[in-house]
Amino acid sequence: MPWERRDEASRLLAALKNPHRGWSAVVVGEGTRCWFGNQFSLIAPRFEAYGVDLWVPELGGKYNPRNPSHKMLMSVLGGMSESERQHVQARVRAAMDTQVLNEGRHQGGRAPYGYVTVDGGPHPNPRKSAEGYRLRVLAIDDESAWVVQRIFAEYLSGMGDRAIANGLNRDRILCPSARRPDQNKHRPGDGWQGGTVRAIVENPRYTGYAFFGRSTKFETLLDPDDVSAGHVVRFRKASPDRVVRSRNPAHPKIVEIEDFTAAQLLRKSKGSLRSARKTERSGRALKHRYLFRGRIRCDICGRKMEGSPRKKAMYYRCPARTLAPGSPVLTSHPGAVYLREGALQDAVNGWLGHVFDRKNRDRTVAALMDSQEPVIQIGRDAAKKRLAEAEAKLTRFQNAIMAGVDPAALVEAINEAQAERLASRAALDNVPAPVEVDVAEIYAAIDLIGDVSAALRGSAPARLEELYEAIDLQVRYKQNPHEADVSINPVGVNNARVRGGT
Repeated sequence: MPWERRDEASRLLAALKNPHRGWSAVVVGEGTRCWFGNQFSLIAPRFEAYGVDLWVPELGGKYNPRNPSHKMLMSVLGGMSESERQHVQARVRAAMDTQVLNEGRHQGGRAPYGYVTVDGGPHPNPRKSAEGYRLRVLAIDDESAWVVQRIFAEYLSGMGDRAIANGLNRDRILCPSARRPDQNKHRPGDGWQGGTVRAIVENPRYTGYAFFGRSTKFETLLDPDDVSAGHVVRFRKASPDRVVRSRNPAHPKIVEIEDFTAAQLLRKSKGSLRSARKTERSGRALKHRYLFRGRIRCDICGRKMEGSPRKKAMYYRCPARTLAPGSPVLTSHPGAVYLREGALQDAVNGWLGHVFDRKNRDRTVAALMDSQEPVIQIGRDAAKKRLAEAEAKLTRFQNAIMAGVDPAALVEAINEAQAERLASRAALDNVPAPVEVDVAEIYAAIDLIGDVSAALRGSAPARLEELYEAIDLQVRYKQNPHEADVSINPVGVNNARVRGGT
């Protein structure tokens, strides 16, 4: 990531502009850890502009911007950093593959529904064992394992993902995020969904073997038109040849291998049938186009509303049956909430045409600026977390020494933890400056979107979909009274919104 997107580095760049910052130089500990690729050539001129020197160990002292040898060496170091990062990734992945293949080791993360992680004894790594780390292994959770067996049995009997999820909700069975909210903080825990059932049916770890690499990280440019903006990490399903399976069973099984294989063959046959139907109708015009797919949420429960085609019009609905029985939301949620697409489209397009009209551009930019929530790059919570982690490490080291571990073997680790504790306490005393989007950036982002009025006048569904995607249109529908809060987020503008009721 570029410096602007790193917490500590962006705070340092913001402090450059402060004439009373109290320092005039930055000493770099390791250049290859500080700059990646061509980042040095983008950062160094900013330090020079504010009269701040850079001291780099690989240069043997202070960086001289007028020395061509310094510039060449820093470019080489950036390339070395990029190469070393790729080598480290390959080595770590190879080591983890080997651990799973030969030992069936659990590589961390959330335990699959139906399992819990338990203590598996001392950590195999001697240093980690000396620091108090323990090996974690998977064990069956008796209170939820039978639900996994029920899901596989119902799926093999011919039931679909949604039908199974609805049945589990009717029987008041807690969904994974409701059963383990501590490890599913990113989920609302308000009932089973078809996607949850699908994830369980496709998880081979229920056969008792350890698997690793089923999903893989890949990096894509944040903005293809601005390479300096850096990359963002995305996840996608890995190809079968990249998935590693342990040679021997690694934990107790919940589902027989024969049943799991039968479920995958059944799913594959359903997928082939859907693909054949899609190919058959690919030459025809789409019967239904969902302009607001994934963009409308019900204000009562916060869920995304699903498309519901009708004979004369397209609707979006939020059925209460998808909520978990006993949920407090059910007391205020109707049987189904419906919103007609035509009415929403007219209202949203009318509002957008007004917002992006050239006569109102200055007012729109001002609204975006006023609605910004300052982005605090580092705060007290982050510093407190780092302090707590450092103190926890020191506690583990003390316990290890009391248990008989040679203190000399932990000197380096203890010094690192103490340095981290001191740095965290120092960070608690500093209040970081907020970083906001510049006015010029918002003007540029709006110009990048193009002529909105022309797109609205054309009313081509495909064009409207592109427009809604470009401005990240989000709608929150309130049934009583019948109104919607609409927010937009132009490309390149962080945490900035123009909100309006339609």
